[in-house]
Amino acid sequence: MKKYDLIIVGMGPSGIFCAYELIKKHSLKNILLVEQGKRIEDRFCPMEKLGKCVKCKPFCNITCGFSGAGAFSDGKLNSYHLSLYNQNGDLYLGGNGGSYIKQYMSTDEIKELLAYTDNIYLDFGADKHLHGIDNRDEIIKLQNKAKESGLELVDFPIRHLGTEKAHILYTKIEKFLEDKVDMLFNTQVEDLIIEEGTIKGVKVRNTLDKDGKVEEIFGKDVVLGVGRKGAGWLSDICNRHGIETQVGSVDLGIRYELPDSVMEEINKYMYEGKFIGRPKPFEDKVRTFCQNPSGFVSAEVYDNGLTLVNGHSYKDKKSENTNLSILVSHNFNYPFNKPIEYGENIAQNVNRLAAGGVLVQRFGDILSGKRTWEKDLEKNSVVPTLKGAVAGDITYAIGYRTMTDIINFIKQIDQVIPGFAGEDNLLYAPEIKFYSNIVVVDKNFETNIKNLFCIGDGGGLTTGLMMASASGVQVARNLISKK
Repeated sequence: MKKYDLIIVGMGPSGIFCAYELIKKHSLKNILLVEQGKRIEDRFCPMEKLGKCVKCKPFCNITCGFSGAGAFSDGKLNSYHLSLYNQNGDLYLGGNGGSYIKQYMSTDEIKELLAYTDNIYLDFGADKHLHGIDNRDEIIKLQNKAKESGLELVDFPIRHLGTEKAHILYTKIEKFLEDKVDMLFNTQVEDLIIEEGTIKGVKVRNTLDKDGKVEEIFGKDVVLGVGRKGAGWLSDICNRHGIETQVGSVDLGIRYELPDSVMEEINKYMYEGKFIGRPKPFEDKVRTFCQNPSGFVSAEVYDNGLTLVNGHSYKDKKSENTNLSILVSHNFNYPFNKPIEYGENIAQNVNRLAAGGVLVQRFGDILSGKRTWEKDLEKNSVVPTLKGAVAGDITYAIGYRTMTDIINFIKQIDQVIPGFAGEDNLLYAPEIKFYSNIVVVDKNFETNIKNLFCIGDGGGLTTGLMMASASGVQVARNLISKK
């Protein structure tokens, strides 16, 4: 019988930073990390060579494996703790998880945690340069202009690793951990072992084993850090075992691509500007997210073979376009309580229209009520950076309310950034963030199942690399105090 002091499910940023902190503090030595994907050095995306997504089996190499999607992300570390935005001392964290964490930690405690986590990244080679701390006068002018147009423009310093540098940094972390903890790759957690309201371990299966043999592994404590890729799995697990959750908002939207020249001021002064608005007539919350100057639009595969769109930016490799996501937050009321399934249905419909892939459409075509054809893209001034995207009409799959929010939001930003609503700008779909199933935890991140903890984006508790990593550090601290 295999037994550990701690089992961590998922080797994304939250899981690996939890393990790192426990090792550094010489607290727990008998630790197991379980990951359904591969080691970081074995991960690569065939799309770069083939020009299209081949839906890697058994799991997508971009979303699964050591460091999760972080290894193939654009590698932006949001330094919320250094933000100069809120003069009243409040701390902007973004996403659903920001307000949730604030329930249990003071502003000073969160800032200390983020600063500590930031230093870990620096120790492993993160870029010391911070974007967004200079040119304050220009940033304030942009913020005032946004306010006049009914928008909020949030800024905070950002460390940009770049996709290729993020890969290198997380490889260093993997090397640090591998001889200090046990690590199981290509291993799917099929179920949790729970007895009388207490976690006892996990049931796992090697995904490369054709016989599908299930093995039981026992642990005193179990931490779930499965990331957005595992949000659907986590939702099923919670329903199966009565793990308390609450329904959050689901973020539905598109990836928007436009010329660097249009975004020049934002890119230069802020690197990433987060616009937040409530466009009429519905006044839903709409925001920009994950801006990539001179970046590339990408595709990634989630559960049930869903292909979603994302964006990357590199340190050395550059395009002439900026891409960013535009997300609409929808909050559903009783009796509907399955926002993840709702988002999955939209993604499925978009994928069907794109023969299993991503749809792309000109903004001008959406305004004129027509679909985009391949011949339209060939003469378009904005050249798509996702070569495998299929020209079509995303309004066949994304609902009227969501599309109206997106269109009116783009027009609002155009008042701040002329050219943002350019007809040749491109919309890619679907972009959906699966963190709407929020796992209810206490101040120690412990669920209603004794000794079972939840961290990271998959449980709706954080958004992004920095916050996910910091949540892992905090759970490690809580486990040390528990001893």
